[in-house]
Amino acid sequence: MSFRIQPAAPARPNRCQLFGPGSRPAIFEKMAASAADVINLDLEDSVAPSDKDAARANIIAAISDIDWGSKTLSVRINGLDTPYWYRDVVNLMEQAGERLDQIMIPKVGCAADVYAVDALVTAIETAKGRNKKIAFEVIIESAAGIAHVEEIAASSPRMEAMSLGAADFAASMGMATTGIGGTQENYYMLHEGQKHWSDPWHWAQATIVAACRTHGVLPVDGPFGDFSDDEGFRAQALRSATLGMVGKWAIHPKQVTLANEVFTPSEDAVNEAREILAAMEEAKAKGEGATVYKGRLVDIASIKQAEVIVRQSEMIAGG
Repeated sequence: MSFRIQPAAPARPNRCQLFGPGSRPAIFEKMAASAADVINLDLEDSVAPSDKDAARANIIAAISDIDWGSKTLSVRINGLDTPYWYRDVVNLMEQAGERLDQIMIPKVGCAADVYAVDALVTAIETAKGRNKKIAFEVIIESAAGIAHVEEIAASSPRMEAMSLGAADFAASMGMATTGIGGTQENYYMLHEGQKHWSDPWHWAQATIVAACRTHGVLPVDGPFGDFSDDEGFRAQALRSATLGMVGKWAIHPKQVTLANEVFTPSEDAVNEAREILAAMEEAKAKGEGATVYKGRLVDIASIKQAEVIVRQSEMIAGG
């Protein structure tokens, strides 16, 4: 272990982030009643330019008017390359109630992008005497973003989560695909005449996970575009969970159940983790640093893995 201890990520359920456009207030109550851990009310891509002002007003009203329960309530503002973002921040911070938990910043390319939003948010919090400090989630959606991912993860004490936005990321990288997440038809290896598809998002996800875990930020997988393909969604979510991501976006209500299913440790996994911890306690009592559990070696590193599963299960149950 490094002399500098890896900080813990925020202890909050983040299995599923359900998105809904601010221009459709009729769906807000349904979003609040869903099983998603995080609600992302959107002012960016899903809202037409002519609807930006109305969507912003809809969201500001809904923050206070709707019972969001214990969910993390987040608003995705417009990108810093647009004329909308500053008004998003100013109106949210000056007019919305204290129920707002988080601002999601899209298309972040460097730490300075986060600093710009942080400076504005901090000034308004101070001027208005707001008691609750707003958290940040950023989306990595460009070549610049992935190149600067570690400095972005360390850019602000407000940073709590980071997502991969596959569609814009693919466009920025010049990837030959129109798919949003999942395996891609032409990204395969050929062995003895058989095609073997691999995951074109793997390296970007692993890079994000490493940066997030280094700086105590939650790594989240972004959207899966084909909401008619449950098995494709589940497959990508399982890959993401295996890599260390804590959750995934839902762009359709039916994806909420799938995400929660994948990112909730199974009863068998939790029971096995508890048994490993118990076996290691017995080994430690005997002065041993390792033991055998179900025919395989477990040691101090196994304790850390098991503790992650148990803590996640307890956090979800407590949420």
